[in-house]
Amino acid sequence: RKVAGKIPFAADALSLWWCARDPETPAAAKGMVLAALAYFVLPIDALPDVMPVIGFTDDAAVIAAVMAIVGKTLKPRHKEAAQAFLQRLSDEP
Repeated sequence: RKVAGKIPFAADALSLWWCARDPETPAAAKGMVLAALAYFVLPIDALPDVMPVIGFTDDAAVIAAVMAIVGKTLKPRHKEAAQAFLQRLSDEP
């Protein structure tokens, strides 16, 4: 949880998570979103995340591509939920 707030595109990834959990999201969009999020969290990666500066660039590219693909499916409420979650994390001691 502490690491989530430090990843530059954490809000985007969390927005996608809430989009995937939304019953109104079409199954095809959910599949793409979940595949992108799996790529993000799995340790096997094109560029290892432990590499300084460039470690998360491939993950960011995948997240950005899926956000562009799902487009209108990603609702403001998903982004708001992600921001609220990150705010709660930053408020924890």
